[in-house]
Amino acid sequence: MSLIVSVSGIRGTIGGYEGKNLTPLDLVKFASAYSIWLKKYNTNPTIVIGRDGRLSGLMVSDLIVSTMIAMGVNVIDVGLSTTPSVEMQVILKNLDGGIILTASHNPREWNALKLLNNKGEFLSDNDGKNVLLIADTQHFRYVDSNNLGKLFEINNFHNQHIKKIIDLDLVNVREIKKAKFTVAIDCINSVGGIVIPELLKKLGVKKILKINCTPNGIFKHNPEPLPENLFQIIKLVKRKKVDLGFVVDPDVDRLSIICEDGTIFGEEYTLVAIADYILQNKPGSTVSNLSSTMALKELTEKYKQKYFDAPVGEVNVVEKMKEVNAVIGGEGNGGIIYPELHYGRDALIGIALFLSHLATSKLLCSHLREKYPDYFISKNKIELTSNINITDIFDKLKNKYKNNQINDIDGIKIIFDKEWVHLRRSNTEMIIRIYAESDSINKAEHLAKKIIEDIKEIIRNQVLKNLENN
Repeated sequence: MSLIVSVSGIRGTIGGYEGKNLTPLDLVKFASAYSIWLKKYNTNPTIVIGRDGRLSGLMVSDLIVSTMIAMGVNVIDVGLSTTPSVEMQVILKNLDGGIILTASHNPREWNALKLLNNKGEFLSDNDGKNVLLIADTQHFRYVDSNNLGKLFEINNFHNQHIKKIIDLDLVNVREIKKAKFTVAIDCINSVGGIVIPELLKKLGVKKILKINCTPNGIFKHNPEPLPENLFQIIKLVKRKKVDLGFVVDPDVDRLSIICEDGTIFGEEYTLVAIADYILQNKPGSTVSNLSSTMALKELTEKYKQKYFDAPVGEVNVVEKMKEVNAVIGGEGNGGIIYPELHYGRDALIGIALFLSHLATSKLLCSHLREKYPDYFISKNKIELTSNINITDIFDKLKNKYKNNQINDIDGIKIIFDKEWVHLRRSNTEMIIRIYAESDSINKAEHLAKKIIEDIKEIIRNQVLKNLENN
Protein backbone atom coordinates (compact mmCIF):
# COMPACT_ATOMS: atom_id res chain seq x y z
CA MET A 1 0.00 0.00 0.00
CA SER A 2 1.46 3.36 -1.00
CA LEU A 3 -1.17 5.64 0.62
CA ILE A 4 -1.75 5.14 4.33
CA VAL A 5 -4.50 7.24 5.89
CA SER A 6 -4.83 7.04 9.67
CA VAL A 7 -5.51 9.23 12.68
CA SER A 8 -1.75 9.67 13.11
CA GLY A 9 -1.32 11.29 9.69
CA ILE A 10 -1.51 10.86 5.94
CA ARG A 11 1.48 9.09 4.45
CA GLY A 12 2.22 7.92 0.94
CA THR A 13 4.52 7.77 -2.05
CA ILE A 14 4.69 10.81 -4.30
CA GLY A 15 3.17 10.51 -7.78
CA GLY A 16 0.78 7.89 -9.14
CA TYR A 17 -3.00 7.91 -8.92
CA GLU A 18 -5.38 9.81 -6.66
CA GLY A 19 -6.41 7.77 -3.63
CA LYS A 20 -3.65 5.25 -4.21
CA ASN A 21 -0.59 7.49 -3.79
CA LEU A 22 0.07 10.88 -2.21
CA THR A 23 -0.96 13.06 -5.16
CA PRO A 24 -1.69 16.80 -5.38
CA LEU A 25 -5.42 16.03 -5.25
CA ASP A 26 -4.97 14.03 -2.03
CA LEU A 27 -2.84 16.79 -0.50
CA VAL A 28 -5.49 19.43 -1.26
CA LYS A 29 -8.27 17.20 0.11
CA PHE A 30 -6.61 16.55 3.47
CA ALA A 31 -5.35 20.12 3.88
CA SER A 32 -8.90 21.36 3.22
CA ALA A 33 -10.34 18.94 5.77
CA TYR A 34 -7.79 20.00 8.41
CA SER A 35 -8.67 23.66 7.71
CA ILE A 36 -12.36 22.99 8.32
CA TRP A 37 -11.53 21.19 11.56
CA LEU A 38 -9.38 24.15 12.72
CA LYS A 39 -12.15 26.64 11.97
CA LYS A 40 -14.53 24.83 14.30
CA TYR A 41 -12.44 26.23 17.15
CA ASN A 42 -11.29 29.55 15.67
CA THR A 43 -12.82 31.26 12.64
CA ASN A 44 -9.49 32.93 11.85
CA PRO A 45 -6.88 30.31 12.70
CA THR A 46 -3.12 30.59 12.30
CA ILE A 47 -0.89 27.55 11.92
CA VAL A 48 2.80 26.83 11.35
CA ILE A 49 4.10 24.54 8.60
CA GLY A 50 7.57 23.01 8.27
CA ARG A 51 9.16 20.25 6.21
CA ASP A 52 12.08 17.85 6.35
CA GLY A 53 14.68 17.71 3.59
CA ARG A 54 12.88 15.38 1.17
CA LEU A 55 13.03 16.04 -2.57
CA SER A 56 9.25 16.44 -2.68
CA GLY A 57 9.12 18.76 0.34
CA LEU A 58 8.86 22.13 -1.41
CA MET A 59 6.25 20.92 -3.89
CA VAL A 60 4.12 19.42 -1.13
CA SER A 61 4.54 22.51 1.05
CA ASP A 62 3.48 24.89 -1.75
CA LEU A 63 0.31 22.89 -2.34
CA ILE A 64 -0.58 22.71 1.36
CA VAL A 65 0.14 26.40 2.00
CA SER A 66 -1.92 27.54 -0.98
CA THR A 67 -4.82 25.30 0.06
CA MET A 68 -4.80 26.57 3.65
CA ILE A 69 -4.75 30.18 2.46
CA ALA A 70 -7.65 29.42 0.09
CA MET A 71 -9.55 28.11 3.13
CA GLY A 72 -8.93 31.36 5.03
CA VAL A 73 -6.22 29.99 7.32
CA ASN A 74 -3.13 32.10 8.13
CA VAL A 75 0.12 30.20 7.63
CA ILE A 76 3.56 30.72 9.14
CA ASP A 77 5.98 28.92 6.83
CA VAL A 78 9.25 28.01 8.57
CA GLY A 79 10.61 26.01 5.63
CA LEU A 80 13.14 23.28 6.47
CA SER A 81 12.48 22.23 10.02
CA THR A 82 12.58 19.40 12.52
CA THR A 83 9.34 17.95 13.82
CA PRO A 84 10.01 19.05 17.42
CA SER A 85 10.89 22.59 16.30
CA VAL A 86 7.51 22.94 14.55
CA GLU A 87 5.81 21.62 17.69
CA MET A 88 7.70 24.20 19.75
CA GLN A 89 6.59 27.01 17.43
CA VAL A 90 2.93 26.17 18.10
CA ILE A 91 3.62 26.49 21.84
CA LEU A 92 5.84 29.58 21.72
CA LYS A 93 3.55 31.54 19.39
CA ASN A 94 0.27 30.27 20.86
CA LEU A 95 -0.95 29.04 17.46
CA ASP A 96 -4.03 27.04 16.54
CA GLY A 97 -2.15 24.11 15.05
CA GLY A 98 0.62 23.01 12.74
CA ILE A 99 1.57 20.69 9.89
CA ILE A 100 4.83 18.82 9.62
CA LEU A 101 5.66 17.48 6.17
CA THR A 102 7.74 14.39 6.82
CA ALA A 103 7.49 10.66 6.30
CA SER A 104 9.83 10.19 9.26
CA HIS A 105 11.98 7.07 8.70
CA ASN A 106 10.39 6.09 5.35
CA PRO A 107 12.51 6.17 2.16
CA ARG A 108 12.82 9.39 0.19
CA GLU A 109 10.00 8.63 -2.29
CA TRP A 110 7.54 8.95 0.63
CA ASN A 111 6.12 12.06 2.25
CA ALA A 112 3.39 12.73 4.81
CA LEU A 113 1.24 15.26 6.60
CA LYS A 114 1.47 15.13 10.39
CA LEU A 115 -1.18 17.30 11.98
CA LEU A 116 -0.88 19.18 15.29
CA ASN A 117 -3.39 20.68 17.69
CA ASN A 118 -3.06 24.01 19.54
CA LYS A 119 -0.79 22.39 22.16
CA GLY A 120 1.82 21.44 19.58
CA GLU A 121 0.88 17.79 19.94
CA PHE A 122 -0.36 15.24 17.42
CA LEU A 123 -4.12 15.06 17.09
CA SER A 124 -5.93 12.74 19.47
CA ASP A 125 -7.60 9.63 18.11
CA ASN A 126 -10.98 11.36 18.17
CA ASP A 127 -9.74 14.56 16.50
CA GLY A 128 -7.88 12.59 13.86
CA LYS A 129 -11.00 10.62 13.03
CA ASN A 130 -12.97 13.86 12.71
CA VAL A 131 -10.48 15.23 10.17
CA LEU A 132 -10.66 12.00 8.15
CA LEU A 133 -14.46 12.09 8.25
CA ILE A 134 -14.43 15.65 6.89
CA ALA A 135 -12.01 14.55 4.15
CA ASP A 136 -14.33 11.70 3.16
CA THR A 137 -17.24 14.08 2.58
CA GLN A 138 -15.13 16.28 0.26
CA HIS A 139 -17.64 19.05 0.85
CA PHE A 140 -15.27 22.01 1.01
CA ARG A 141 -16.10 25.68 0.80
CA TYR A 142 -13.20 27.98 -0.04
CA VAL A 143 -13.18 31.68 0.88
CA ASP A 144 -13.47 34.62 -1.50
CA SER A 145 -10.53 36.89 -2.34
CA ASN A 146 -11.32 39.31 0.50
CA ASN A 147 -10.96 36.60 3.15
CA LEU A 148 -7.89 34.70 2.02
CA GLY A 149 -5.47 33.65 4.73
CA LYS A 150 -2.13 35.44 5.09
CA LEU A 151 1.32 33.95 4.59
CA PHE A 152 4.25 34.73 6.89
CA GLU A 153 7.77 33.36 6.61
CA ILE A 154 10.21 32.95 9.52
CA ASN A 155 13.91 32.17 9.40
CA ASN A 156 16.30 31.09 12.17
CA PHE A 157 13.41 30.02 14.38
CA HIS A 158 15.41 26.94 15.44
CA ASN A 159 17.37 29.24 17.73
CA GLN A 160 14.30 29.61 19.94
CA HIS A 161 14.06 25.83 20.31
CA ILE A 162 17.77 25.54 21.08
CA LYS A 163 17.62 28.37 23.63
CA LYS A 164 14.76 26.67 25.46
CA ILE A 165 16.87 23.50 25.64
CA ILE A 166 20.00 25.30 26.85
CA ASP A 167 18.01 27.07 29.57
CA LEU A 168 16.68 23.84 31.11
CA ASP A 169 17.95 23.12 34.63
CA LEU A 170 19.16 19.59 33.85
CA VAL A 171 21.03 20.55 30.68
CA ASN A 172 24.51 20.92 32.17
CA VAL A 173 26.41 23.11 29.69
CA ARG A 174 29.22 23.72 32.18
CA GLU A 175 30.05 20.01 32.54
CA ILE A 176 29.67 19.37 28.81
CA LYS A 177 32.20 22.13 28.07
CA LYS A 178 34.60 20.71 30.66
CA ALA A 179 34.37 17.27 29.06
CA LYS A 180 35.67 18.66 25.73
CA PHE A 181 33.72 16.13 23.71
CA THR A 182 34.39 15.32 20.08
CA VAL A 183 31.09 14.26 18.54
CA ALA A 184 30.28 12.72 15.14
CA ILE A 185 26.84 13.20 13.61
CA ASP A 186 24.94 11.60 10.72
CA CYS A 187 21.82 13.57 9.75
CA ILE A 188 20.78 11.57 6.65
CA ASN A 189 21.02 14.73 4.47
CA SER A 190 17.93 16.23 6.07
CA VAL A 191 17.12 19.01 8.52
CA GLY A 192 19.23 17.63 11.37
CA GLY A 193 22.26 18.83 9.40
CA ILE A 194 21.08 22.42 9.97
CA VAL A 195 20.04 22.25 13.61
CA ILE A 196 22.22 19.68 15.38
CA PRO A 197 25.58 21.41 14.71
CA GLU A 198 24.11 24.63 16.14
CA LEU A 199 22.85 22.81 19.22
CA LEU A 200 26.20 21.10 19.80
CA LYS A 201 28.06 24.42 19.51
CA LYS A 202 25.75 26.03 22.07
CA LEU A 203 26.25 23.06 24.38
CA GLY A 204 30.01 23.59 24.27
CA VAL A 205 31.04 20.49 22.31
CA LYS A 206 34.70 20.92 21.40
CA LYS A 207 34.68 19.35 17.91
CA ILE A 208 31.95 18.18 15.53
CA LEU A 209 32.54 15.71 12.70
CA LYS A 210 29.70 15.78 10.18
CA ILE A 211 28.53 13.28 7.56
CA ASN A 212 25.32 13.48 5.50
CA CYS A 213 24.49 16.95 6.81
CA THR A 214 23.43 18.67 3.56
CA PRO A 215 19.61 18.92 3.62
CA ASN A 216 19.16 17.97 -0.05
CA GLY A 217 16.92 14.94 0.51
CA ILE A 218 19.37 12.50 -1.05
CA PHE A 219 19.48 9.90 1.72
CA LYS A 220 22.83 8.12 1.66
CA HIS A 221 21.43 5.07 3.46
CA ASN A 222 18.11 3.77 4.71
CA PRO A 223 16.80 6.67 6.83
CA GLU A 224 15.66 4.56 9.79
CA PRO A 225 18.44 4.77 12.45
CA LEU A 226 18.74 1.00 12.96
CA PRO A 227 22.07 -0.85 13.45
CA GLU A 228 22.21 -2.19 9.90
CA ASN A 229 22.01 1.38 8.50
CA LEU A 230 24.73 2.97 10.64
CA PHE A 231 27.88 1.59 9.03
CA GLN A 232 29.15 5.00 7.85
CA ILE A 233 29.18 6.68 11.24
CA ILE A 234 30.49 3.57 12.99
CA LYS A 235 33.53 3.64 10.70
CA LEU A 236 33.98 7.37 11.31
CA VAL A 237 33.77 7.03 15.11
CA LYS A 238 36.36 4.24 15.17
CA ARG A 239 38.70 5.85 12.63
CA LYS A 240 38.71 9.33 14.20
CA LYS A 241 38.52 8.07 17.80
CA VAL A 242 35.71 10.41 18.76
CA ASP A 243 33.86 10.29 22.07
CA LEU A 244 30.49 9.32 20.61
CA GLY A 245 28.23 9.66 17.59
CA PHE A 246 24.62 10.73 17.14
CA VAL A 247 22.31 9.59 14.33
CA VAL A 248 18.82 10.98 13.73
CA ASP A 249 16.00 10.24 11.33
CA PRO A 250 14.97 12.79 8.66
CA ASP A 251 12.64 14.81 10.94
CA VAL A 252 14.84 14.55 14.07
CA ASP A 253 12.45 12.98 16.55
CA ARG A 254 14.42 9.72 16.98
CA LEU A 255 17.94 9.43 18.36
CA SER A 256 20.49 6.64 18.03
CA ILE A 257 23.88 6.72 19.76
CA ILE A 258 27.24 5.21 18.78
CA CYS A 259 29.83 4.63 21.54
CA GLU A 260 33.51 5.56 21.28
CA ASP A 261 34.47 1.96 20.41
CA GLY A 262 31.99 1.80 17.51
CA THR A 263 29.39 -0.24 19.39
CA ILE A 264 25.76 0.82 19.22
CA PHE A 265 24.27 2.08 22.46
CA GLY A 266 20.87 0.76 21.35
CA GLU A 267 17.75 2.77 20.50
CA GLU A 268 15.87 1.07 23.34
CA TYR A 269 18.53 2.33 25.75
CA THR A 270 18.48 5.97 24.62
CA LEU A 271 15.39 6.44 26.79
CA VAL A 272 16.76 4.24 29.59
CA ALA A 273 19.99 6.25 29.93
CA ILE A 274 18.24 9.62 29.83
CA ALA A 275 15.64 8.42 32.34
CA ASP A 276 18.52 7.38 34.61
CA TYR A 277 19.91 10.92 34.48
CA ILE A 278 16.51 12.53 35.08
CA LEU A 279 15.63 10.25 38.00
CA GLN A 280 18.99 10.94 39.65
CA ASN A 281 17.99 14.59 39.80
CA LYS A 282 14.20 14.61 39.93
CA PRO A 283 11.94 11.88 41.35
CA GLY A 284 8.82 10.96 39.43
CA SER A 285 7.15 8.35 37.28
CA THR A 286 8.20 7.16 33.82
CA VAL A 287 6.22 5.96 30.79
CA SER A 288 6.98 3.99 27.65
CA ASN A 289 4.87 1.99 25.22
CA LEU A 290 4.10 -1.71 25.59
CA SER A 291 6.67 -2.74 22.98
CA SER A 292 9.59 -0.97 24.69
CA THR A 293 12.24 -2.62 26.84
CA MET A 294 11.52 -3.65 30.42
CA ALA A 295 14.87 -2.10 31.38
CA LEU A 296 13.05 1.21 31.93
CA LYS A 297 10.69 -0.40 34.45
CA GLU A 298 13.63 -1.95 36.33
CA LEU A 299 15.50 1.34 36.38
CA THR A 300 12.47 3.30 37.57
CA GLU A 301 11.78 0.86 40.39
CA LYS A 302 15.45 1.01 41.43
CA TYR A 303 14.82 4.70 42.20
CA LYS A 304 11.64 3.67 44.08
CA GLN A 305 9.46 5.42 41.51
CA LYS A 306 6.52 4.13 39.45
CA TYR A 307 6.67 2.95 35.84
CA PHE A 308 3.59 2.97 33.58
CA ASP A 309 3.08 1.53 30.10
CA ALA A 310 0.90 2.88 27.31
CA PRO A 311 -0.46 1.65 23.97
CA VAL A 312 1.93 2.00 21.04
CA GLY A 313 1.94 5.50 19.52
CA GLU A 314 3.28 8.87 20.62
CA VAL A 315 -0.21 10.27 21.30
CA ASN A 316 -0.90 7.42 23.72
CA VAL A 317 2.41 7.81 25.53
CA VAL A 318 1.82 11.55 25.94
CA GLU A 319 -1.69 10.98 27.26
CA LYS A 320 -0.38 8.55 29.88
CA MET A 321 2.49 10.86 30.84
CA LYS A 322 0.03 13.66 31.54
CA GLU A 323 -2.23 11.34 33.51
CA VAL A 324 0.56 10.18 35.87
CA ASN A 325 2.60 13.41 35.77
CA ALA A 326 5.66 11.59 34.45
CA VAL A 327 9.05 13.31 34.55
CA ILE A 328 10.30 11.46 31.46
CA GLY A 329 8.84 9.14 28.86
CA GLY A 330 9.05 8.04 25.28
CA GLU A 331 9.34 5.05 23.01
CA GLY A 332 11.95 2.38 22.49
CA ASN A 333 12.74 3.68 19.00
CA GLY A 334 14.93 6.45 20.42
CA GLY A 335 12.02 8.84 20.96
CA ILE A 336 12.51 11.04 24.04
CA ILE A 337 9.60 13.03 25.49
CA TYR A 338 10.68 15.49 28.17
CA PRO A 339 7.67 17.44 29.49
CA GLU A 340 9.84 20.22 30.96
CA LEU A 341 10.33 21.26 27.31
CA HIS A 342 7.23 19.95 25.48
CA TYR A 343 5.14 16.82 24.97
CA GLY A 344 6.69 15.49 21.79
CA ARG A 345 9.50 13.16 20.75
CA ASP A 346 12.60 15.31 20.41
CA ALA A 347 16.10 14.14 19.45
CA LEU A 348 17.53 17.59 20.25
CA ILE A 349 16.61 17.46 23.93
CA GLY A 350 17.73 13.83 23.86
CA ILE A 351 21.20 14.90 22.72
CA ALA A 352 21.44 17.64 25.36
CA LEU A 353 20.34 15.38 28.22
CA PHE A 354 22.51 12.46 27.12
CA LEU A 355 25.62 14.65 26.88
CA SER A 356 24.80 16.07 30.33
CA HIS A 357 24.52 12.52 31.70
CA LEU A 358 27.76 11.41 30.04
CA ALA A 359 29.66 14.50 31.18
CA THR A 360 28.53 14.31 34.81
CA SER A 361 29.09 10.55 35.01
CA LYS A 362 32.75 10.93 33.89
CA LEU A 363 32.35 7.62 32.03
CA LEU A 364 33.11 6.56 28.49
CA CYS A 365 29.96 6.04 26.45
CA SER A 366 30.49 2.25 26.29
CA HIS A 367 31.03 2.11 30.07
CA LEU A 368 27.81 4.04 30.64
CA ARG A 369 25.98 1.46 28.55
CA GLU A 370 27.41 -1.32 30.73
CA LYS A 371 25.52 0.13 33.72
CA TYR A 372 22.20 -1.05 32.29
CA PRO A 373 20.87 -4.63 32.02
CA ASP A 374 21.06 -6.37 28.68
CA TYR A 375 17.70 -7.19 27.14
CA PHE A 376 17.05 -8.13 23.54
CA ILE A 377 13.90 -7.72 21.45
CA SER A 378 12.92 -10.01 18.59
CA LYS A 379 10.51 -8.40 16.09
CA ASN A 380 8.29 -10.65 13.98
CA LYS A 381 4.98 -10.65 12.15
CA ILE A 382 2.34 -13.03 10.83
CA GLU A 383 0.46 -12.21 7.63
CA LEU A 384 -3.31 -12.57 7.78
CA THR A 385 -6.15 -13.16 5.39
CA SER A 386 -9.57 -11.53 5.64
CA ASN A 387 -11.28 -14.69 6.94
CA ILE A 388 -9.05 -14.98 10.03
CA ASN A 389 -10.71 -13.99 13.31
CA ILE A 390 -8.09 -11.97 15.21
CA THR A 391 -10.34 -11.47 18.24
CA ASP A 392 -10.64 -15.25 18.54
CA ILE A 393 -6.85 -15.62 18.31
CA PHE A 394 -6.28 -13.12 21.11
CA ASP A 395 -9.02 -14.61 23.29
CA LYS A 396 -7.59 -18.13 22.98
CA LEU A 397 -4.08 -16.90 23.76
CA LYS A 398 -5.36 -15.06 26.84
CA ASN A 399 -7.05 -18.25 27.98
CA LYS A 400 -3.99 -20.42 27.35
CA TYR A 401 -1.74 -18.05 29.32
CA LYS A 402 -4.33 -17.03 31.92
CA ASN A 403 -1.92 -17.86 34.75
CA ASN A 404 0.49 -15.19 33.45
CA GLN A 405 0.13 -11.44 33.85
CA ILE A 406 -1.68 -10.14 30.75
CA ASN A 407 -2.08 -6.55 29.55
CA ASP A 408 -4.75 -6.05 26.87
CA ILE A 409 -4.87 -2.26 26.46
CA ASP A 410 -3.25 -2.61 23.01
CA GLY A 411 -3.50 -6.10 21.57
CA ILE A 412 -2.20 -8.45 24.25
CA LYS A 413 1.05 -8.49 26.17
CA ILE A 414 1.87 -11.71 28.03
CA ILE A 415 4.44 -11.27 30.78
CA PHE A 416 6.64 -14.16 31.90
CA ASP A 417 9.53 -14.17 34.35
CA LYS A 418 12.09 -11.68 32.97
CA GLU A 419 10.59 -11.82 29.48
CA TRP A 420 7.43 -10.83 27.60
CA VAL A 421 5.70 -11.03 24.25
CA HIS A 422 3.46 -8.31 22.77
CA LEU A 423 1.03 -8.99 19.95
CA ARG A 424 -0.93 -6.28 18.19
CA ARG A 425 -2.76 -5.95 14.92
CA SER A 426 -1.25 -3.45 12.48
CA ASN A 427 -3.38 -0.40 11.69
CA THR A 428 -2.15 -0.31 8.10
CA GLU A 429 -1.43 -3.92 7.05
CA MET A 430 -3.11 -7.32 7.36
CA ILE A 431 -0.54 -8.57 9.86
CA ILE A 432 -0.09 -9.26 13.56
CA ARG A 433 3.12 -7.72 14.90
CA ILE A 434 4.87 -9.89 17.48
CA TYR A 435 7.57 -8.40 19.72
CA ALA A 436 9.32 -10.57 22.31
CA GLU A 437 11.98 -9.55 24.85
CA SER A 438 14.31 -11.63 26.99
CA ASP A 439 17.84 -11.51 28.41
CA SER A 440 19.31 -13.05 25.25
CA ILE A 441 18.34 -12.77 21.61
CA ASN A 442 18.05 -16.56 21.35
CA LYS A 443 15.55 -16.65 24.22
CA ALA A 444 13.58 -13.77 22.70
CA GLU A 445 13.42 -15.50 19.32
CA HIS A 446 12.46 -18.81 20.97
CA LEU A 447 9.61 -17.10 22.83
CA ALA A 448 8.40 -15.40 19.66
CA LYS A 449 8.46 -18.71 17.73
CA LYS A 450 6.52 -20.41 20.53
CA ILE A 451 3.75 -17.80 20.34
CA ILE A 452 3.76 -17.88 16.53
CA GLU A 453 3.20 -21.65 16.66
CA ASP A 454 0.31 -21.08 19.07
CA ILE A 455 -1.23 -18.60 16.62
CA LYS A 456 -0.77 -20.94 13.65
CA GLU A 457 -2.50 -23.73 15.54
CA ILE A 458 -5.45 -21.46 16.36
CA ILE A 459 -5.67 -20.41 12.70
CA ARG A 460 -5.62 -24.05 11.55
CA ASN A 461 -8.47 -24.82 13.91
CA GLN A 462 -10.41 -21.81 12.59
CA VAL A 463 -9.98 -23.04 9.02
CA LEU A 464 -11.11 -26.58 9.93
CA LYS A 465 -14.14 -25.25 11.75
CA ASN A 466 -15.08 -23.09 8.75
CA LEU A 467 -14.78 -26.10 6.45
CA GLU A 468 -17.00 -28.20 8.73
CA ASN A 469 -19.63 -25.46 8.85
CA ASN A 470 -19.65 -25.20 5.08
